[in-house]
Amino acid sequence: MPRTADRFSQLRALEPARPAAARPDRPALRAPDEEDRLLQLLGAGVVRNHFGEHLAIRNWYSTPEYAEPSDVSLELLSRTRDASPSRKTRATLGDPSRWLFLDTETTGLAGGTGTYAFLIGLGWWDAGGFEVEQFFMRDFTEEYSLLQELAVRITERPVLVTFNGKSFDWPLLENRFAMTRSIVAPKLAAHLDLLHPARALWKLRLGSVRLMDLERRVLDREGLGWHRKDDVDSALIPQHYFDYLRGGPLAPLAGVVRHNQMDLRGLAALFGKINAMLSDSAGRFEEYESLDLFGLSRFFERRGDSSRAQIACAQALAIGLPRDVRARARKELARMAKRRGEHERAAAIWEEMVADSQDEVHACEQLAIYYERRAKDFPRALEYAKVGLAKLRRERTACFGNSHDPYLASRFARQEKRFIERSARLERKAPPRSSRAPRRGAPGAAEPKANRALW
Repeated sequence: MPRTADRFSQLRALEPARPAAARPDRPALRAPDEEDRLLQLLGAGVVRNHFGEHLAIRNWYSTPEYAEPSDVSLELLSRTRDASPSRKTRATLGDPSRWLFLDTETTGLAGGTGTYAFLIGLGWWDAGGFEVEQFFMRDFTEEYSLLQELAVRITERPVLVTFNGKSFDWPLLENRFAMTRSIVAPKLAAHLDLLHPARALWKLRLGSVRLMDLERRVLDREGLGWHRKDDVDSALIPQHYFDYLRGGPLAPLAGVVRHNQMDLRGLAALFGKINAMLSDSAGRFEEYESLDLFGLSRFFERRGDSSRAQIACAQALAIGLPRDVRARARKELARMAKRRGEHERAAAIWEEMVADSQDEVHACEQLAIYYERRAKDFPRALEYAKVGLAKLRRERTACFGNSHDPYLASRFARQEKRFIERSARLERKAPPRSSRAPRRGAPGAAEPKANRALW
């Protein structure tokens, strides 16, 4: 359970927003003139600071509702391959009033010094709902003013939440700050990029993990109260802006602003979904699709949470997985058991794999290792080594009937060498063939398939 101080910080995120005039760092918007069609179309006001002007659009939405970040999800989402977050970073992460959701619309998708972020969307939880503020520059001379306001917002809320923001949005903005030579890029306390957990959780089932696809197939956006029936194609957004700069129609810009608003709301809803999945106990895992559970298992494993990874993987197998994915899941489950020192459980899974004709070569090799090193049953280890070698040679013949890939040839050669050397060693260790008693359950024995529980 979060500490009392953390509870108060979370409650502060739900307090009603203060009036704009009460915020000295939040300039009041100047109302548009009657003849200013762009401001009227966008519902925008003019913000002025010592660098000049830009437009700002402010809205509050009742959905998505505030999602309280759990300690488990924060730890997993912020952990890197190298280390867990520092105590100071964890403290900042635990205060949702310091979170800032960010999404940009740019003049190009490739990045580089010639790419501008002409629309920057920001969002945060406020008064139980979601506050959205968007900065728009009417021409490139307004970039300094826009970046200055962005720096203020990030200083207030230094925990950034994005979708592919670590690879695109934030590096682009850091580059734009550097290009000004006068506005220092604010330092982030933490950056949660939801693309990577989303890809781990749903790519197996959905294929595409674009934010719009996730909204439709995972988040139930109609239930959240919005839709994208008249949405702007992301690939056309740069052209709409260039057309506007050349004196073209204004109407497409309203669609771009709505698109950015939907992306921000989708991003907040996506965090709520990921937060719930990472926080759920094993008893709730049965509510999810089996492919999503296998993806969740792999995400847990990569983040070092092997206990939850094992539970999610076993549940995915119990629900049922497609044949090709089932082989991978069993292999992962056996590997996790072996890492934890549960060698008998791992052996039971490998024997299931051999009986079910899935990844037999790998299973035979692992069983030969198990019976040689752990069970000290050298005859049985030798039998699995020989069966594995025979299956490997059949597999190699089948593969090279259609391919002459040198990489495959090298891999088969290495595996064959390991099987041959292991078999030779086991021949020396095993008792003479005439003295061996018949072994029940040996590979190739005429008996029914094993029907053991995986866990």
